Amino acid sequence: MSNRLVVFDCDGTLVDSQHSICAAMTRTFEEAKLIPPDRVATLAVVGLSLPNAMARLLPGAEADFHDHLAERYKAAFQQLRSEKGVSEPLYPGMADLVRTLDADGWLLGVATGKSDRGLALCLAHHGIERHFVTLQTADRHPSKPHPSMLWQAIAEAGASAETTVMVGDTHFDIDMALAVGARAIGVAWGYHSPDELVEAGAHCIAMDSAALRDHIGAP
Repeated sequence: MSNRLVVFDCDGTLVDSQHSICAAMTRTFEEAKLIPPDRVATLAVVGLSLPNAMARLLPGAEADFHDHLAERYKAAFQQLRSEKGVSEPLYPGMADLVRTLDADGWLLGVATGKSDRGLALCLAHHGIERHFVTLQTADRHPSKPHPSMLWQAIAEAGASAETTVMVGDTHFDIDMALAVGARAIGVAWGYHSPDELVEAGAHCIAMDSAALRDHIGAP
């Protein structure tokens, strides 16, 4: 029998990192002598791998320049971290939810556009890293909504698509879940609107962490 697995997106689902993401993006564009994208445009690409995000923000630029900006963004984010300018608070109730699901026998994972380093630092900062059995990042996979991250998480957890729940705040997360046949739960507190998630095919939308626990436990 396959294990039960819940895979969380990170930015916009577990943690609210929008301030840091927007600050790093602004710094990246300004250093390249470009007009920075506004907050709405930046948050619209959260969840994608950095080169893909840059391609959406600057569709007329060459792929090499997208890669260059991606590396500059990483450097900008690390610089913000060294300046103690990174803020990634957990959303209300998410730490307790992670611990409750773990205690209830669910296996837990993360599938994120973050780097391995960024994800490890984030989870360790909040003291929840030990609850996750599989961590998938943009360092080792194609960008969402490609299903590679989710398939690998399922394999590492000994789960199946039918026993897996994907929880995310963007239509990239919903698209990825549907591509593998997993249950897709959207959260209302992230960076894409609930209407976008419903339109993408989310099976349900959680308005808070308590509702999310109920939805995960639903058949």
